[in-house]
Amino acid sequence: MSDGGGSRDEFEDALLRAPRRDSFDVVVGSEMSTAWLAATVRQEEGVLRQLARDRAAVVGLVIIVLLAALALAAPLIAPHDPATQHLHERLAAPNLTFPLGTDNLGRCLLSRLLYGARVSLTAATAASVLVLLIGVSAGAIAGYAGGWVDMAIMRIVDLLLAFPLLVLALAITGFIGVGMGSVLVGVVSVWWASYARIVRGLVLSLRERPFVEAARAMGASPARIVIRHLLPNVLPPIIVLATLEMGSLLLVISGLNFLGLGVQPPTPEWGAMLNDGRPFLRSAPQLMIYPGLAISLAVMGFNLLGDGLRDRLDPRLK
Repeated sequence: MSDGGGSRDEFEDALLRAPRRDSFDVVVGSEMSTAWLAATVRQEEGVLRQLARDRAAVVGLVIIVLLAALALAAPLIAPHDPATQHLHERLAAPNLTFPLGTDNLGRCLLSRLLYGARVSLTAATAASVLVLLIGVSAGAIAGYAGGWVDMAIMRIVDLLLAFPLLVLALAITGFIGVGMGSVLVGVVSVWWASYARIVRGLVLSLRERPFVEAARAMGASPARIVIRHLLPNVLPPIIVLATLEMGSLLLVISGLNFLGLGVQPPTPEWGAMLNDGRPFLRSAPQLMIYPGLAISLAVMGFNLLGDGLRDRLDPRLK
């Protein structure tokens, strides 16, 4: 399972070297927020127009929206209950009753794929949001506070990044116990570290800028400076990185479920479905092909969209 590889490393390097918006440099007080808001709106409109012309990014967005819509509509469009067993129809070929056939227990594969999408995509989204919250908060605090706070947070980050993230997530999940909650705790506990390191670097490059100095001179509190003035400049590239990382998070969560550490039968989940179909790889390969294709399609969608956003926002690629 890949963790993003070269594209992620290149993007992280670009984030740390890219010039930041200086919309606040010539204004203070209420004009500061107004100028930044206007500049941000114009920039985002331009990015959206450019993104709409990127066919690969549009394809990725369509894939993600389609999968999300199918997951949300699963109770309405699934032909059967995903846990209902039809033992007389075990390993059935696709037919009118079971459009994609059945598994070794006679359960409808299409229904299990649709309901599995709800579990897999929800888990990946929840993990991404939690990683963002923890990583951005820790990185912003470390970068702005400095001193022993920065040192303490960064030593924790260095410790986590000293180990392969997947192995560490596997160890934490196994120590806590099986269940999707344990999987989320294990993944989030290690994945936030890289975000914190990047955000810290961005905040360090911004905290001495004139617009931050102006906010300090006006008596703004550190919390207000971070939330109102620093985070708006940090979040856009971090959200792009989070989009690129969604595919990796989905792969990791599916992998932990494949190992039996996540959801337990009969709950459908794409990684768990791969594990269920493993004994029947030769006699009924579709049991692994269908969930494998679903995972690959979702990862491809996130990667295409993330690459499109990176191409639009990375100044080196313009």
